Amino acid sequence: MIKVRVIGAGGLGGAGILDLLSQHPQAEVVCVVARENVGKPISDKFPHLKGFCDLEVTAPDDVRWDDPVDVTISATPDGVGMQYAPACLENGSKFIDFSGDFRFNSQEAYAEYASRIGRSPEHASTGLLPQTVYGLTELHHREIAGSNIVGNPGCFAVSIILGLAPAVKAGLVDLKTLISDSKSGISGAGIKPNPAHHYPLRYENMNAYKIGKHQHCMEIERELGLLAGQDVRITMTAQVVPLCRGIMSCLYAHLNDTRTTVEDVLAVYRDFYAGSPFVRVVGPNESACNNDVRGSNMCVIWVNTDPRTGQAVIVSHIDNLMKGQAGSAVQNLNVLFGLDETTGLQRPAFFP
Repeated sequence: MIKVRVIGAGGLGGAGILDLLSQHPQAEVVCVVARENVGKPISDKFPHLKGFCDLEVTAPDDVRWDDPVDVTISATPDGVGMQYAPACLENGSKFIDFSGDFRFNSQEAYAEYASRIGRSPEHASTGLLPQTVYGLTELHHREIAGSNIVGNPGCFAVSIILGLAPAVKAGLVDLKTLISDSKSGISGAGIKPNPAHHYPLRYENMNAYKIGKHQHCMEIERELGLLAGQDVRITMTAQVVPLCRGIMSCLYAHLNDTRTTVEDVLAVYRDFYAGSPFVRVVGPNESACNNDVRGSNMCVIWVNTDPRTGQAVIVSHIDNLMKGQAGSAVQNLNVLFGLDETTGLQRPAFFP
C-alpha cells in the first residue's frame, strides 16, 4: 500500500483527498495534518468521513517527518508547501502541492508569478524548483512518472489549458486572439469564512474579479506557449457564480483558416485526447453541462465553430474540487507510483 500524509486536511482540498483516498485500493492515509481540531478525529470536522477516515489530526509542529510515508499531499495555500517539502523529500516522501509553490521550475519564473499576485518573490526551497513537474497529467504524464515533486495545477488552469491545448498545438487558431470567459462555483474560494462569500451576498449574485492579474494566468500562458513553441498571451476573465462546485470556461479564438469546419476541429481534439481517460470531447449537437462532471474527475470539452465570425468556440467543463484539485492530485499520485491513472477515480458524476 502507498502510505499517504495529508497536510492541510481541514480544508476543502484536504477533505476531497481524504474522500478519494478512503476508497483507493492501493493507497492508505496514515497521517492528517492541520492547525485546527488537533488531537480529534478528522471525521469530527467532516462527519461524512466517519468510518472512512477517523485519524486524529496532528499539528504541523508535531509531525514526525521521518515516519515511513511514501507521498505527502500538501492541500495548502501559497507559501506553506515550500516550508515542508524539504523535510518530506529528505525522508523519502514524494511531494504533491496544491498551491503555486511548485508550479514553476525556476526561481525567476516563481518570482514573476509571486510578483503578479502580490507575494514575496523569495522561495523558501529554491533548490527544489528545478525538480518540480507541472501536474497536468494529460500533458506531462512521462515527466510526472519520473518526478518526486509535482505542482498540482490551478483549477481554472486545468479547464482552460485542456480546452485550448489541441487547437494551439495544431496551429488552428490565431494565438493573438485567445479569450477565456470562465465561471466558477463558490467552493473555489476555500473553506474559510469571508464576508464577500456570505450566503445572502452570494445567492443570486455573480461577479468578475482579478482581471489581468489572476493567479492562474501565468501557468496557462506558460503551458500553451510550450505547446505553441512561442510566447502566448490570453485575455482571461474569471467570475464567481452562485453554485457550489464546477467551472465552465467559454474559450474563443480566431481560426487561422476560415475554411476550417467544426468537423476538422473535432477530429483534432479527439485525436489529441485519444489516450486521455478523463477527457471527453463532444460535438455541437451533443450535451455538455456542469452536471456532466460534478463529483467526477472528468473534463468534458464541447467543440464548436462560428462560421459567421470565423471563431473557434470551445466550452470546457470540470468540477473545480475534483479535476481542478483533489482528483488531479490522485491522478498524479497514481502516475508517480506506476499505477493506472484511473485507479480510485472511476466514478460517474453526481446525478441528479
